[in-house]
Amino acid sequence: MSPKIAELAVGQEIGTRSIDVTRQDLVKYAGASGDFNPIHWNEAFATGVELPGVIAHGMFTMGSAVQLVSDWAGDPAAVVDYQTRFTKPVLVADTTATGGAGAVIEVTGVVGALDADAGTARIDLTVVSAGLKVLMKSQAVVKLS
Repeated sequence: MSPKIAELAVGQEIGTRSIDVTRQDLVKYAGASGDFNPIHWNEAFATGVELPGVIAHGMFTMGSAVQLVSDWAGDPAAVVDYQTRFTKPVLVADTTATGGAGAVIEVTGVVGALDADAGTARIDLTVVSAGLKVLMKSQAVVKLS
């Protein structure tokens, strides 16, 4: 059941999510997106171009974060606008031998604004990995009933 605008309040939390990320996830995303830049899967190449290691695709991070909002809304098409600023890369360690996540992205969503006339809610996302905000001013506008 999708949320009702009349039942929401500015400052209300819509939920949180932890997203485990592996290098295998990045390779799968590269295949789906067509972005095969080796900084997203090859440690030697990434450090050779002066990155601290393999980094997640920015759009992978952005898409993973907004999933919290589309799940909460109950319909991905309800998200009518989504914007963010990329501030820090998500470093993804190689855990092929040990298993587990190479990085964790933590997402929290809060109602930032309501527009009863338009029937929309702006959801402000806090997106953190390894204690650093990786996305800033991450906001989704959701059309509600």
